[in-house]
Amino acid sequence: MIFPTPDERLVDRQGRLTFLWDEELTRAQFEARLRDPDPGARGYWIAKLLRQARPDDVPRFVRVGDLAADWSHIAPFLGRSRAMWEWLLLRGWTGE
Repeated sequence: MIFPTPDERLVDRQGRLTFLWDEELTRAQFEARLRDPDPGARGYWIAKLLRQARPDDVPRFVRVGDLAADWSHIAPFLGRSRAMWEWLLLRGWTGE
């Protein structure tokens, strides 16, 4: 991570993640969804993270190895950002 968002700016006063502008979820609730046992549901939420968070903040929530393992469930939800994430992963991005 080169320039992660400072912790105090990552959540608002109610404990909601600032990059989830369209959700009323706390950080704990969001992190629980990223660990959902259903790979389709987990893929949806990881893709939301990839679409809406800054790339430097992604490794706070998921490991690069998890992105690769769940890619078939994540990719359909990425939209226009899919090409960027494929490029990063194929280039050996480690998230560090």
